[in-house]
Amino acid sequence: MMNKIEFLLAQRGKLLDRKGGWIAADGVFSHGQDLLREMLPNKSYFHVLVLNALGFVPEDRLCCWLEAIFICLSWPDPRIWCNGVGALAGSAQTTALSATAAGMLASDSVMYGPYTLRKGVAFIQASKKVIDDGMSIPDYINSQLKRSGGKVHLMGFARPIATGDERVEAMLEYTQSLGYEIGPHLQLGFDMETYLIKNHSESMNIGGFISAFLSDQGLGPEQVYRLFPSMVNSGVTACYIEQLEKPDDAYLPQTVDDVEYNGPEKRQLPTA
Repeated sequence: MMNKIEFLLAQRGKLLDRKGGWIAADGVFSHGQDLLREMLPNKSYFHVLVLNALGFVPEDRLCCWLEAIFICLSWPDPRIWCNGVGALAGSAQTTALSATAAGMLASDSVMYGPYTLRKGVAFIQASKKVIDDGMSIPDYINSQLKRSGGKVHLMGFARPIATGDERVEAMLEYTQSLGYEIGPHLQLGFDMETYLIKNHSESMNIGGFISAFLSDQGLGPEQVYRLFPSMVNSGVTACYIEQLEKPDDAYLPQTVDDVEYNGPEKRQLPTA
């Protein structure tokens, strides 16, 4: 086993990648797959996304599922904060790439975006272990709520603005149309939702659905996180274009009268 210094010296002046790469006049390869001869004629972009992120070619229906879930995750609404970044960039007349990249970076937060899926997968998998060991769902949920002063701050459940999540019902119907059954993690999510609706008027959100479903497909928190870095890009780009086609600085313009001043009262400046 090399130590770090030996490893770095072996890499000196070289770009070594066992995952794949471009071989001039031969082709492009990723994890043993020929992208131009094998993947391009037979598979979709989402097959390649999973291959590059996780190192294997998934079954076709999982790629259909991923494409559908991406439709649910990127909406052209500038009230969503990562989209607001894109809209502001459009108002400043930046490029589509810089606007979209900035919006994607803004989505990587503890409250919204791909990082919450990482936490959601960890939460539903940890919850299943505890409940499989014998704790009841009510006792488990109440033990979690005590940590947040009784508020429903469970990753994958509740929404900051609305009650309920219309995307869950739509995706459940589509998931079952692909031939997927409700697995143990997703069933647990729905069982927890039943208790939360009855006692706290809160339900599973789309992040919880994704986390539970992909847990049932055998994926872990980091694997799921690696699938979704670009999940908001389309909505960000749409909001960027909306503002780009308007006059400069037209995104949420304000006048002095819009500023509510709560500082010291007006006073005379001292004389010299």
